[in-house]
Amino acid sequence: MNFHVFSKSDAPKIILIHGTLTPWQIWEPHLKLLRKNYHVTIVALDAHEEDKASEFISIEQQAQGIEKYCLENYGNEIFAVCGISMGGAIANIMWRNGVIKIHNLVMDSAPIMPMGKLASKVMTSNYITIIRKSKKRDPKTLKSFKKNFLPEKYLEPFLKIADNMSESSIRNMISSVCKSELCTGIPHGDTKIMYMHGTKGTEAFQMRCGAYLKKNYPEARVICFRKMGHCEAVIYKPEKWVELVDAFLMEKKSI
Repeated sequence: MNFHVFSKSDAPKIILIHGTLTPWQIWEPHLKLLRKNYHVTIVALDAHEEDKASEFISIEQQAQGIEKYCLENYGNEIFAVCGISMGGAIANIMWRNGVIKIHNLVMDSAPIMPMGKLASKVMTSNYITIIRKSKKRDPKTLKSFKKNFLPEKYLEPFLKIADNMSESSIRNMISSVCKSELCTGIPHGDTKIMYMHGTKGTEAFQMRCGAYLKKNYPEARVICFRKMGHCEAVIYKPEKWVELVDAFLMEKKSI
């Protein structure tokens, strides 16, 4: 696990956590906007480092690693933790653990309900195939990456990640993500929660996650990006995404 720190003196601390098979660089457009007002730390999760191979064990272990870093560098309070997809599930675990007091929790298309064995099996098979073909620089896979996954500018860092990623890491990722569940029954305290999702493709599941969150935490803010797919807004509309998040962070919690 690596931490890329972009400091702005004593500004409020924000942690950004990427998703599965996604390089940390997807946060660069957001960084340009956020660093004006915040001290930003971008996490590169285990098995997602470009310069070395590392093993991904579980989202719980990743949460603990981030908590340890925060305690050693920032103390026991963080202004905001923002995670997308798997990164949102990790942020949810950090909130549940309570090791770090999180004032604002932002999750985009985070799996916060169990997905079951069939979903886990299908996702594992698909992701292993993607990594195997990416390591071989399969033309169809690379073309699909640019069309269906991330903009072309992220292809190079993705391939570096793919070259270092083990199949056991993929199995561990999907296994733990598919078991991820919203932490219910936690007193809201001072934490404000925002959850975002699209409406296309697999986002039907994330729509249910948003409804489940709202049922358990009525004060949570749920944002729907209509006609957009999984994490499409955060990746392809960074200015709009940051505008929404920044406005949410600036709001005072209602009493």
